[in-house]
Amino acid sequence: MRTRLSDRIKSPCRNFARRALAVSCCALLTAPLAMADIREQAKRIHDRLTGVAPSQALLDAMVADITASNGGANASAGAGHGVAAALRAIDNGDGDEFYSVTLKNMATPWTNRDQTVFAPLNDYTATYIGMVRDELDLREMLYADIIYTANTGNAAVQAANIPAYSNSNNRHYEQFENSGLSFSDPNVLARGTQSSVTGLAAPAGVMTTRGAAKSFFVLGTNRAMFRFTLMSQLCVDLEQVHDITLVPDRIRQDVTRSPGGDSTAFLNGCVGCHNGMDPLTQAFAYYNYNDPDGNPDTDDGSLEYTPGVVQPKYLINEANFTPGYITENDNWANYWREGQNRSLGWDPALSGSGTGAASMGMELAHSEAFAQCQVKKVFNTVCLRDADSTADVNKIDSMVTGFKANGYNLKQVFAETADYCMGE
Repeated sequence: MRTRLSDRIKSPCRNFARRALAVSCCALLTAPLAMADIREQAKRIHDRLTGVAPSQALLDAMVADITASNGGANASAGAGHGVAAALRAIDNGDGDEFYSVTLKNMATPWTNRDQTVFAPLNDYTATYIGMVRDELDLREMLYADIIYTANTGNAAVQAANIPAYSNSNNRHYEQFENSGLSFSDPNVLARGTQSSVTGLAAPAGVMTTRGAAKSFFVLGTNRAMFRFTLMSQLCVDLEQVHDITLVPDRIRQDVTRSPGGDSTAFLNGCVGCHNGMDPLTQAFAYYNYNDPDGNPDTDDGSLEYTPGVVQPKYLINEANFTPGYITENDNWANYWREGQNRSLGWDPALSGSGTGAASMGMELAHSEAFAQCQVKKVFNTVCLRDADSTADVNKIDSMVTGFKANGYNLKQVFAETADYCMGE
């Protein structure tokens, strides 16, 4: 552990303990250095949360936050005292960077198949940002009737000529992002409902935003929506939940049982993903993304919902295995409540089956894996590394417990993580 200069100078002072000037000597030498350490901690908190340096006024206020809970300026600097300073950096700082940069860059890779950060703001990312800002129960991002849009009734939004939300293009969000308007102001980036803004009859949080649909409901079989949600919100991919011991009775007809003429490839490989995934992805049976020109690079499509009518993509390639499962509705079941994937921590208060995307999203969001995933992503974002010590693992476990006890408020997790990683 690094020895501070303030520690090294204490021994000479103690050698003159009988002299009246000794106490003042130590106080003069240690107090300014401790304050300097605290200022560096405060600056590091701000840098990690926003990516920019704080103003001197803000830095002074953050130092006061730390020292107020740290026993005063003469106390030694240390972890555990920076939460108030972190919250100040997030919501009372000089700019909007925590929301418009840190959260936006964190969430953007979840919204596209390439998992790139270089994509414009859309309704998925804006909704995630708004939910964190407003300290909502983050589990609802996978099942609530919720969406965040620019408030076109706001004078600043009107002055920026932000177009109204559209079901067939993303110009509303692209222009909002380019306008420099505040993400942190609830009167500018405002909460609404998908059912009223988009007219969707069966919303399921970010999974039914246009941004998600454009990437994961287009073409294919709708399995992509499930897989990428699993990756981004539970931090596991299909290889990690592979389990060949489950009943394969809900695997669709399009999955051949003898890939390349080898049935063992199915029995030892394909079945391990599809036996759990297919019963869950049935929840998306009525959704599709219509792309008029068939070009994913153009921005001209919209989400389609056909209640009571299974999308044709669920019935394709039936000749691959005609005895396979035929999707007749959007009833889903979680086979992963049995076998090795019980370790994902499913909520015993839920039944493990249901109808439609929202109830399936609740099944995912109420798992222990969801809570663990959110905290780990924050840790990686703020600390700029994975957990690499027992102390890190214990801290993450503690924050997961607090995250759940505090109504799944992720902003608090950001503040606690910044405090933990602000250094000595």
